[in-house]
Amino acid sequence: MTSRVDIAPKKKRRNWTPFILLLPAFILVGGIIIYPIFNAVYTSFFYYNMTDFKNIHFVGLQNYIDVWKDEAFLASLGNTVKWVVVTVIFQFVLGLLLAMLLNRTFHGRGLVRSICFIPWVTPSVVIALIWSWIYNGNFGILNVILHKLGLITENIAWLSNAKVVLYSEIVTMVWQGLPFFTIMILASFQTVPDALYEAADVEGATEWKKFCCITWPHILPTVVTTMLLRVIWVFNNVDVLYLMSGGGPGYSSMTLSLNAYIKAQKSLNFGYGSTIAVYGTIIILVFMSIYIRVTDKMKGED
Repeated sequence: MTSRVDIAPKKKRRNWTPFILLLPAFILVGGIIIYPIFNAVYTSFFYYNMTDFKNIHFVGLQNYIDVWKDEAFLASLGNTVKWVVVTVIFQFVLGLLLAMLLNRTFHGRGLVRSICFIPWVTPSVVIALIWSWIYNGNFGILNVILHKLGLITENIAWLSNAKVVLYSEIVTMVWQGLPFFTIMILASFQTVPDALYEAADVEGATEWKKFCCITWPHILPTVVTTMLLRVIWVFNNVDVLYLMSGGGPGYSSMTLSLNAYIKAQKSLNFGYGSTIAVYGTIIILVFMSIYIRVTDKMKGED
């Protein structure tokens, strides 16, 4: 009689090598991204003013309530909407038109492409200085041109006039971000098969019909992604606004991101500044959620 011996399967040992190799990346992400976010949320629940360091104490939701009584915060909310919406729309429209132009074959196209991408590689500090000189109320080239054309009789202080300062800075931001839209859409144009255009030509389709039925559906995913990236980028922009006008005159060009920076870094009120930053983060997350849902629904209908 033969005895039967059951051999239990050996437990497979977990390979920890991939986790060990990824550990430095996790630590880096945690230290640079996750920790500052949690620290900002934590600080927002405190009266944390470095000019009154001995009086730091927990205030709960008081900062979140007080901001709604703050004129600067309320003004920055409206300015942020105008700043983001107008800037991104003009960047998209002009970027699309420029990409359509650069997608055509013409003499010197390579040079034109290189020139068009200059604003994107220029540091924001340099851009702010260049446009501050252009807008200068005494010797700015913009006033000189408008005088020559007979459109104005007196110089306009573009960065000192509460009615036009934000729109002047929007023009600057459109100029800076225009190449990003152009690059992304131009790259997307290259993915459209030429056979589709050839078939459309055989059918006698107009240029507008070809754009609506062939080009637009192919570039739509790129447009959706690029617009989302630009909204986040413009929303978080501080350097151009701060260097050109500092959020003034008054609060006429103050945005949420700039307001949070000034409160925390200039006034040293880290608790209040963190509260504004948290509100800004919530707003952009809500927008992203709605935007992604709407665009996904649009894709589903297509």
